[in-house]
Amino acid sequence: MRSIGPRLALALLVAAAVSLVLSAQEASITPNESLVTDGIPKIPASIAEKAARYTEFRSATLQSWHPTRTEMLVTTRFADTNQVHIVRQPMGARRQLTFFPDRVADAQFEPVKGDYFLFRKDVDGGEWYQIYRYDTATGDITLITDGKSRNQEVRFNHQGSRIAYSSTRRNGKDTDIWVMDPADPTSDTMLLALEGGGWRAIDWSHSGKSLVVMEYISANESYLWLVDAATGARQPIVDRGGEKALYSDARFSPDDAGLYVTTDNGSEFRRLTYIDLAKSKQTPLTSSIPWDVDEFQLSPDGRHIAIVTNENGAGALYVLDTVSRQFHAVPGLTNAVITGVTWHANSREIGFNLNNARTPTDVYSFNIESGALTRWTESETGGLNTKSFPDAQLVKWKTFDGKEISGFLYMPPAKFTGKRPVIVNVHGGPEGQSRPIFIGRSNYFLNEMGVAIVYPNVRGSTGYGKTFLAADNAFRREDSYKDMAALFDWIKQDARLDGDRILVTGGSYGGHMTLVAATHYSDKIRASIDVVGISNLVTFLEHTESYRRDLRRAEYGDERDPKMRAYQERVAPMNRVKSVTRPMFIVAGKNDPRVPISESDQIAAAVKAKGVPRWYLVGNDEGHGFAKRKNQDFQFYATVHFIQTYLLN
Repeated sequence: MRSIGPRLALALLVAAAVSLVLSAQEASITPNESLVTDGIPKIPASIAEKAARYTEFRSATLQSWHPTRTEMLVTTRFADTNQVHIVRQPMGARRQLTFFPDRVADAQFEPVKGDYFLFRKDVDGGEWYQIYRYDTATGDITLITDGKSRNQEVRFNHQGSRIAYSSTRRNGKDTDIWVMDPADPTSDTMLLALEGGGWRAIDWSHSGKSLVVMEYISANESYLWLVDAATGARQPIVDRGGEKALYSDARFSPDDAGLYVTTDNGSEFRRLTYIDLAKSKQTPLTSSIPWDVDEFQLSPDGRHIAIVTNENGAGALYVLDTVSRQFHAVPGLTNAVITGVTWHANSREIGFNLNNARTPTDVYSFNIESGALTRWTESETGGLNTKSFPDAQLVKWKTFDGKEISGFLYMPPAKFTGKRPVIVNVHGGPEGQSRPIFIGRSNYFLNEMGVAIVYPNVRGSTGYGKTFLAADNAFRREDSYKDMAALFDWIKQDARLDGDRILVTGGSYGGHMTLVAATHYSDKIRASIDVVGISNLVTFLEHTESYRRDLRRAEYGDERDPKMRAYQERVAPMNRVKSVTRPMFIVAGKNDPRVPISESDQIAAAVKAKGVPRWYLVGNDEGHGFAKRKNQDFQFYATVHFIQTYLLN
């Protein structure tokens, strides 16, 4: 045989080297062009091969019934982001109507004819929402706001001829009330110039002559105003000088003589209450339910009210007769979370979203005459049998001052034996609540990695009364930190769990709590994953968007007060980086208006300088958490690799 010539040999060697490089590239997951990584090692492609099915979970959320047909608009994701779809019958096909690179926030039909619907969306997660009109006959889409301001809480009048909404258009900070005929955007007019970022239109009177407007101060304080829809003249509905109370929703009675509201006035929990406008008299209607009324909707004929309660985290649906004021529970909805109750114009069918530990959010309806419960959507679950997924278990523990704290525990399947490592996942807010819901991709940690997950509801969480909700405000911030430390101790005492292998994670305020764990309780955890978290309350309050700054000061305290500033600086994770000894993964969105990226930048730089293992992931086209599928996937695969590296190994 002839020997290989030197040139051919060199070519073969080069080809072999290129092949090895390509193989190495193919063996790892490459972040897309929108993502910036720092300190993150190559993510093995084998992770995606095993975990990909857990990225295929979808959900569907009810947005609006058609007023004359039994059809509905839902939002769901077929490609990269949630878009508007129409569903024409129960379990019918979801026909996509909007096609944007950014998610659509909501949609609602014009309430009389339904020949168009309005929807809102932002760009790259910036939350500067614009309102658009979609004409159903042509599919034409028209921008009807200015393209720059933040526009919220769109409310149609009963005639379908006008909307009221809040907007920052005047100065970028205050949320004024505007009115418009959506069919003629040139009719757009500022009805009410206001001060503060917590104003929103809630409902129109049936005559169309009045609006009820909410002034939101904090999670423990808000006020209702009656506004003349022609002149903007306003008068208070509730006494500002009395005990502080929260009014979270309101609907005019059919005769416009009163309002149905949810309020914790005179109670630990939010009750459905009727306010007689002429007498300023409040009559509670659900005092026998010792839990929060999360939401309600009055039927178009005014004869019934659909009520959703939050009972120790689980939801319940009730129907109240407005004449007798008696109510009964809708059966068959156990250990689930119910949201988005919406009446059809026929006043017989209630649409709502249902979610539990084994079912992603899907749309259902209940017929109050026949008692029929109907499923409208069945979202994809990547081919996985979610009926076998672990259920959520309510758990409780005592904290430092004797208070009882609760949360939900998801245990891995029985094939994983021995004490299981634990992820502690803290909710955002802090005025939020972890509930027994479908946890999506996190099911991979349970089912394939054998990691238990605890979702705590430390003080400051909603759902447990207004005293508990306010128990972490201002100078009491550290008390919620201690509740989390007590959870770490409880985990050590539970025979099912490995208290020496704990990873803490959370988003937004949950990200702040994650950084607290990493800096205050580093000896109790193995690693942490902070997603869009606050690293210093002072710098956060100075840089969060102006329209929300005062609303956040009501919760965290005013950093302009020297004593409060000193306290916030003392407890700030950013000022305790020297205590960080455990690996940290930080995730941020470049366009985040709530927790600006500077909060993540500063903690990421400080931990890197300390020499502790630190991964940093930034989405250039994201805001307050990743919303785009391609970015979510990489974040998920990187998270799996981080957990394998620092919690399991």
